[in-house]
Amino acid sequence: MVNDLARWQFATTTIYHFFFVPVTIGLAFLVAILETVWVRTDDPEYKRMARFFGTLLLINVAIGVVTGLVQEFEFGMNWSTYSKFVGGIFGAPLAMEGLGAFFLESTFLGLWLFGWNRLPKRVHLATIWAVSIGTLLSAMFILIANSWMQHPVGYRMNQQGQPVLKNIWALFVNPTFVWGYVHVILASLITGCLVMLAVSAWYLRKREHVEPFHRTAKVALIVLIPTIVIQLSVGNQLGVIETHYQPMKIAAAEGQWNSCKPCSFSALQFGGFSQSSQKATEILPIPHLLSILATGTWGGGVTGLNQLQAQYQKKYGPGNYIPNVAIQYWSMRVMAYLASLVLLY
Repeated sequence: MVNDLARWQFATTTIYHFFFVPVTIGLAFLVAILETVWVRTDDPEYKRMARFFGTLLLINVAIGVVTGLVQEFEFGMNWSTYSKFVGGIFGAPLAMEGLGAFFLESTFLGLWLFGWNRLPKRVHLATIWAVSIGTLLSAMFILIANSWMQHPVGYRMNQQGQPVLKNIWALFVNPTFVWGYVHVILASLITGCLVMLAVSAWYLRKREHVEPFHRTAKVALIVLIPTIVIQLSVGNQLGVIETHYQPMKIAAAEGQWNSCKPCSFSALQFGGFSQSSQKATEILPIPHLLSILATGTWGGGVTGLNQLQAQYQKKYGPGNYIPNVAIQYWSMRVMAYLASLVLLY
């Protein structure tokens, strides 16, 4: 019961924190673009829009910092045994994010905020680009830590039975990091563009400040549409990576209890999310599609949850290694279908 409560608390904190992270990354990049156009064209409307959306960025960063601090504390409070066990590796990228990337981001954000009409235009422009780079570095270090949790690399076990980092470069070339990082950055750009587009559309609908918000809507769309298209292909490749390194995750995300080759993809299914009741009602099964999404090939195979459970019990000992299948299944579909809906919209 205590473990479940810790999971609920940490999950809730993480969800609320991540509401603000992609907005920060995406808006910082878009504000930098708006100010760049102002510096190049000397059009005051772009300066006005940069300051407007920069204010939204500042509010978002403030909330993101508060939720992020709570999350950092929960690593030590909710998962103290885990933090103690892997702290020698897991703590390093978190420290680099806090001491390096976050201070870079926050320092230059302050210079950007208070530097209007005080710093030279190009110097002031450099500060917002430094903020954007800082957000990318923050995401990089956090994703390095997260990817190591998904697929541990570059370590050895010491005499006390604890993992010790022996190759820091391995963290940066970890396949789950490389594709996961690209996926998160593209998702952040999409989120930032949607926020800018939504705010612009609100003012256009009210017929207030039509000309400047028409420009920001165009900027958002120019970045948004190609980014969504690229994101779909990156997400597909991330599925292939998960199949290779985390077969249990991909099997749970598809509700696949028994191995298949080739594999059909069920657009929707109801039931079949527990070991006691594995038979599901499938809606619109699409032949071979799961093989393509999970392996990148027409006839690739996916190992089922039952088979993986037997393998893990033999390798690691008795226990239940199957996650909550319903959460994995529906969260993956909500993500994928919403992304497709955004593109179509």
